[in-house]
Amino acid sequence: MSELFSVDAWEKVWHYRSTFFLGLGNTVKTAFFGVLLAFVLGILFGLMATSSKKGLRWISRIYVEVIQNTPVILQMCFLYYALAFSNHSVSIIVTGILSLGIYHGAYMAEVIRAGIESIPKGQFEAAQSQGFGYIGRMYYIILPQSIKIILPPMVNQIVNLTKNTSCLYIVGGADLISLTYSFVTGVNTGGAYAPAYLVSGLLFFVICFPLSMIAGKWENALKKRERTMVTQQQKGEVNAT
Repeated sequence: MSELFSVDAWEKVWHYRSTFFLGLGNTVKTAFFGVLLAFVLGILFGLMATSSKKGLRWISRIYVEVIQNTPVILQMCFLYYALAFSNHSVSIIVTGILSLGIYHGAYMAEVIRAGIESIPKGQFEAAQSQGFGYIGRMYYIILPQSIKIILPPMVNQIVNLTKNTSCLYIVGGADLISLTYSFVTGVNTGGAYAPAYLVSGLLFFVICFPLSMIAGKWENALKKRERTMVTQQQKGEVNAT
């Protein structure tokens, strides 16, 4: 830990700062597209899990159970080497996007399923009686009400996905952790372990902490709006009587 207070070590980190920014850029890119994929899969399998068709519910259940009960690193290695020995070889970044998107998509599917099932059945029946189809019921009635339930765990998944980009290290990725390791073990850059990993940790914190703060404020705003609507509705009922 002596290098933590070494001026030379910090100067070395500063001199090669482009390495950390490159890793940060790759991490953000992997996380961004991974979140998009996870979100699409989450909505798809979350809706399938609440479908009236048993076959769709079974497909969703199999996907969720298989993905959630196997390590993300194992899935990443399987996908990377499966693609590497096929005729459809892709970059490590694309492998990370696919594996993280598929992995966290299973968790988002459960979040969306739980959010939908938390809505009273009377809401479904009322929407159906008004002539809404399944998609219309979900889009206009059910999902808007379940946002306050879905939002916190979904943001947690986004933060976890961002941190799990570090798993790309196992397949020699170009993410922030992988490039930090390459930096501290390099012939010309080795030795500055503490400063390098501290900077890497701070960069992850800069990405993840604002997401948690924004989600918390958004959740509080939704709850406040709901309380206001309930209060106004109660006042209206009192005035009507």
